[in-house]
Amino acid sequence: MALIECKDVSKNYGSTVSLKQVNLSLEAGRIVGLLGPNGSGKTTLIKLLEHLLVPTSGLIILNELAPGAKTKSFVSYLPDRDFLPDWMKVNDLIKMYKDFYEDFDEKIAREMLENLHIDCTKTIKKLSKGNREKVQLILTMSRQARIYLLDEPIAGVDPAARDYILHTIVSHYNENAVVLISTHLINDVESILDEVVFLKEGEVVLHENADELREKTGMSVDEYFREVFKC
Repeated sequence: MALIECKDVSKNYGSTVSLKQVNLSLEAGRIVGLLGPNGSGKTTLIKLLEHLLVPTSGLIILNELAPGAKTKSFVSYLPDRDFLPDWMKVNDLIKMYKDFYEDFDEKIAREMLENLHIDCTKTIKKLSKGNREKVQLILTMSRQARIYLLDEPIAGVDPAARDYILHTIVSHYNENAVVLISTHLINDVESILDEVVFLKEGEVVLHENADELREKTGMSVDEYFREVFKC
């Protein structure tokens, strides 16, 4: 069953077209890479799915519902920038997530925080940028959601922690969920992707199974992306 469906979705900002007639269907049990150069519409699409933006035209369906208050209960969203109050302690944020989301698993969150040696008694402000991003991702992935929307989840994380974080993404979602990852670090995430979606100037120019794409082109996803989008 498709958990994310976009039907002829367009988004304009005045005369600027950010997304144009996007048609997309993503099923449960898949990790999908949303790939494209800067300005291709990746973040706009994710914000439309999260209901932070509204389409200019077209239809979005998430688990048989239109994006809105009800979909917040099963959509777990990680934006591409810091969003946690910097005055709050990590322990307090765990309590806040537990209060806000019935599907939040505190045990999983604390286990991951401990494995990454993050001091839960510190405020967000006193953590390094990389550790702030780790906390944000851990809180996002500790929900037992149906849809995960991850916008640049490893952009500010040191290479040594990336493997653990990617393992976290893979191991903390189930076959009833779909994970959509927007990233520029294709080579780092390629190994976990089941499908890839290429966006170019607001349009979907490719949506394929990652293994089939590699077999057909004789290239890695990263290599093929560079070929498609070379300057």
